[in-house]
Amino acid sequence: MKQVHHCRNCGDEVHLKRWALGYKFCLPCGDDIAKERKFTVAPLNKSNYMLFTDMTMLKQLNPKRTT
Repeated sequence: MKQVHHCRNCGDEVHLKRWALGYKFCLPCGDDIAKERKFTVAPLNKSNYMLFTDMTMLKQLNPKRTT
């Protein structure tokens, strides 16, 4: 008997290998969710990596910026 998993967003069937990797959403719903998240990780000089969600903060870190 084949085990069937359903998307937690729309209810469509999720492929077994995708479910085994820990993805609980179908491909279209997963793509939509990934597009909602907007952030980047940047290394700071003599420090650690920081998570930035605001692009203006990231631009202020560059000492050689012109605008």
